Amino acid sequence: MFKTIKMAGNSFGTLFKVTTFGESHGEALGGIIEGCPSGIALDFDSIQNELNRRKPGQSEIVSQRKEADKVYFLSGIFEGTTTGTPIGFTISNTNQKTHDYDNLKNSYRPSHADYVYEKKYGIRDYRGGGRSSARETACRVVAGAIAKQIISNLKINAFVSSVGPIFIDKPYQKLDFSLIESNLVRCPDVESALKMENYIKTIKKDGDTVGGTITCVIQNVPIGLGEPVFDKLHAELGKAMLSINAVKGFEYGSGFCGAQMKGSEHNDHYLKDGTTQTNLSGGIQGGISNGMDIYFRVAFKPVATLLQKQEVLTNQNTLVIQQGKGRHDPCVVPRAVPIVEAMAAMVLADYYLLNKIYTSN
Repeated sequence: MFKTIKMAGNSFGTLFKVTTFGESHGEALGGIIEGCPSGIALDFDSIQNELNRRKPGQSEIVSQRKEADKVYFLSGIFEGTTTGTPIGFTISNTNQKTHDYDNLKNSYRPSHADYVYEKKYGIRDYRGGGRSSARETACRVVAGAIAKQIISNLKINAFVSSVGPIFIDKPYQKLDFSLIESNLVRCPDVESALKMENYIKTIKKDGDTVGGTITCVIQNVPIGLGEPVFDKLHAELGKAMLSINAVKGFEYGSGFCGAQMKGSEHNDHYLKDGTTQTNLSGGIQGGISNGMDIYFRVAFKPVATLLQKQEVLTNQNTLVIQQGKGRHDPCVVPRAVPIVEAMAAMVLADYYLLNKIYTSN
């Protein structure tokens, strides 16, 4: 008997809309971008560079799967310029080692989507997690790289702000963002970066994994992006970040620390030019950008696949001991930096285009 359930939720955005397809160990991943304005001369090197920042095998502290992650554009671009029609693209999978996942055919890994996928759809692709694999985020990075070129006046910088118990102890205003790509961890504080890198190496040696946080700062944002009720700018940013694999939390501005403060401490008082003395609002008030820096933090859990023995559930409802195989990240946050930037860019490009329509009417 066939189940009639189909997978929804493969698209993101309203005007700048991205739909992705593909699995971790299928022939290819890909996507369709709708709503991209015509007449944008694309910088293809910049797009590929964003993919290179995300791809596996780039350093000793990430997954050693070797993928070129070369993007091939199929439509929506003529002589290097967008035509306004849907942009189709693919990214080939060339270095699958599917046999590493044969032992998962009849078992469900703790804290993975294996169990719920099979219960919901009646079938699952157990090769690397199938559609639930973080490899899907390569498509988001392509879309985000194009979104960045739509909103090229905005500066979007994400960086690793913590790994396990190691945190940067400086506010983002005192960090040099040009140092983000100077180390394997993508942390702009050199001293903290070295500690984080050594900690990840220790965790990896033990066959374990560790989580961390990424901070994102968006500068030069115009006033007026976002809608005040259900489509608040921070709500859409939160949805974007929480849709990324392994994300467990999102906070913007003062975040949870704001809950400990008094109103007299938390209010951002205005200056005569409309800017504010402080920015605990995180650049957003009433769901609408106020022209100040937007900043937020995203929490990532430890990778669920361990290269250690652990108890797993089988499809016969028995518990057995199984050891993880394959090539996995001991910590996802270094490779997730461009993904966070991409999702932020997609949200802002979408609201930019919506705002452009409203202001032109």
